[in-house]
Formats: sequence, C-alpha cells, structure tokens
Amino acid sequence: MQTPPRGIRLGDDVRRALEAGAPVLALESTILSHGLPSPRNLEVGLASEQQVRDAGVVPATLGVIDGEPVVGLSPAELERLCTAAEVVKVSVRDLPIARAKRLDGGTTVAATAWLAHRAGIRVMSTGGLGGVHRGASETFDESADLGTLATTPITLVSAGVKSILDIGATLERLETLNIPVVGYRTNRYPGFYIADSGFALDYRIESAADAAVLALARDELGLASAVLVANPVDEAKQLDPAFHDRVLAEALAAASDAGITGHDTTPFLLDYVQRATGGRSLEVNLEVYRGNVALGAEIARAVAG
Repeated sequence: MQTPPRGIRLGDDVRRALEAGAPVLALESTILSHGLPSPRNLEVGLASEQQVRDAGVVPATLGVIDGEPVVGLSPAELERLCTAAEVVKVSVRDLPIARAKRLDGGTTVAATAWLAHRAGIRVMSTGGLGGVHRGASETFDESADLGTLATTPITLVSAGVKSILDIGATLERLETLNIPVVGYRTNRYPGFYIADSGFALDYRIESAADAAVLALARDELGLASAVLVANPVDEAKQLDPAFHDRVLAEALAAASDAGITGHDTTPFLLDYVQRATGGRSLEVNLEVYRGNVALGAEIARAVAG
C-alpha cells in the first residue's frame, strides 16, 4: 500500500484492507449530504456499506470531518454528514479551503476519486457523473469531475451522466480528455434515469473481469486517466423515457423562466424532476446507485485478484 499523504486519514478497516491487498470500494458522500433527504440519506449510506461488505469487499465512504479528509468514515462520522446543519459540498478545489476553515463536507465524484486514488483505492462507485452543462458554449459550465478524472487512474462505475446535462457534449469532452468509456453489457450510453440516452458507445465489456483487464492495460501503458464503466439502470426500473423527456423539457423551461443559472441550475432541475415525477425519480436514483455499488464491488474483487 502506498503511504497516504499528510492530511488524509484512513479508517481502520480501510487501512487494514489496503495493507492486506484486500478489495476496497470507494463511495462518495455528496449523494448522502446533498442528494437525499434525512433520514433517508443515512439509511442509504449504511445500507450501501453493508451491501459492499456482503459482497466480500471493504467499503470506504469518503468525506471531510473538521477539515480533515477521511477515507472510510466511521458510522458516527457518516451520521454527522447526514444530519449536521452545516455540511458543504467539497470538490478538489475546495479541499484546502475546507481544511483551513475546519469544515464538514460531502465529497463530490472529483474529490472522492482524487482522495481514493491518493489512498491507494482503485475502484469507485457513484450514481451519475458530472459533465458539461447545457449552454456551456456560452457559460463554460462544466463539472470538475471531468478534468479530475483525466488525471486520476481509478475505475469508476456510474450510470452515465445526469440527463439534465448535455450528454453529447460530455461524451465529446471525455474523448478530448482521453478518458476511456465502456458500456457494461451495452453499446448505448445510459442517461441516469433512463437506460439509453440516445448516444452510442464504441466499446463494451461483459464482466467485472473485463474491467480489471482494462484497468491493468491502462496502468501498463502508463496512462493517468480514469476508466469509466457506464452501467445502465435496469430497463424495467427506469423512468418511462417519453415521460422523462417531457418532464425534463418542462424543468428546463421552468429554470429559464425563473432565471436560474450557474451552480443553482442542477439542484433546481433535480428538485423539479423529483416533484414532477411524484418522487419516482428519487426511487430510480436509488436503483441506479445500488446497481453501481454492486458492480463496483465485483470489479474491486476482480482488480484485487
């Protein structure tokens, strides 16, 4: 195990697993601190960790406690991020600020991937990836996830990017940044709430073992980018695609009418979609997450050999 840099604390179970070469799966915490209501967020966080353990893998939920990045939150720390009033969203750029100000924070995909890699963890699961926002040709609004993943060699399982984003532009950016994207048993790029975003993928894999071989090939070539495994939600559990498209169009129009821009856009759109679907989008979100956690655990076992 590589020695984590100063300023990062490993949970005891995670430290022991890494020292032993046992499989570990990194999990982000913004889905809990900012994506789900309390007490559902804590229930999901604890259930996800148990799901990983049941698969023979050590879970490492990441977060920031009193400014200190923690790789493998304790149950009390996980509860703190799920219930405290002042929890900020922490991307990579925010880590030194959170440290200096001793803030509590949920880590984004970018911060989670960066910290997990620094700690020696090789696989991570999330729900949906950040990407290029609609209208980015004028606003330059693009998630920091993309730039970070271009220089962070981790295997990341997600259900594509959230459908409120510009999926075509996101795929173009991933290509420009030399980030490999493969579909898990599909040649169609998923759209988070729906199994098929309408965009094709050039490559697919059929198993966790294939993902491990792909990660090894990346490492042998000395490439620094993440490998993205796009894992679609089960079609039987997705939002109805026509209903999804109608609600999304309504949400985008509502945001425009309200003058919502910048970092306020994503939470506005997600909240609108959740209300317009009567909470169904939240349940699909959780189905997506559980599926990605399950696949991530399989890949973590395969990567550990």
